Amino acid sequence: MSTSTLRPVRRSYRHGDLHRALLEAGIALAREGGPAGIVLREATRRAGVAPNAAYRHFKSHQDLLEAVRAAALSLLARAIETEIDAAPRRRDPRRRARAAFRGVGLGYLRFARQEPGLFRTAFAARPFGVDEFDPQDTTPRGASGMDPFELLGHALDGMASAGLLPAARRPGAEFMAWSAVHGMAMLMLDGPLRGLGDAECEALAERLVAMVEQGLLAGPLGR
Repeated sequence: MSTSTLRPVRRSYRHGDLHRALLEAGIALAREGGPAGIVLREATRRAGVAPNAAYRHFKSHQDLLEAVRAAALSLLARAIETEIDAAPRRRDPRRRARAAFRGVGLGYLRFARQEPGLFRTAFAARPFGVDEFDPQDTTPRGASGMDPFELLGHALDGMASAGLLPAARRPGAEFMAWSAVHGMAMLMLDGPLRGLGDAECEALAERLVAMVEQGLLAGPLGR
């Protein structure tokens, strides 16, 4: 290959620009290949800089992976917020609370289908903990300032405040709802539902979220 066809290496960036360029390259790599696709050397190539320049911003592959993972969670939070905002405005607080809860579940599932590489990076790169983020770190959060798990909790609190979700069923409800929706997402990405079309996936998503909602509101309290 002629050297004239090689991408030129950029020698200088303003403060912060290289960090952002490397992160954007890492996000693009995650979109294409999930967490396994994030390679620091390839990110530097795409940013147009020499590999050594990256180490002033990301000391290792793991540092870049963590930054991309946080960005993926932020994008997921924003996708959920978009779904909630797109729901018809309801004057009745009970109907408004239910629409917000549905928006969380449907936004989560739609993001998993539309951004499988980022979704896998957010959750498959390593075990996810709901309390792992520094409260001062806003990277994994959406425009509301909440991360995906907090958005789910906020929606459940809204249903409790509206008198839909009995107080005895509120503790741990996040995990009941999350496990069902996340399980469906994985079945759609890597399981027996991966071959379904968009319309079929949308229909299943609607049914699942409705089932989870009804189970939380009317399910047995236990023995």
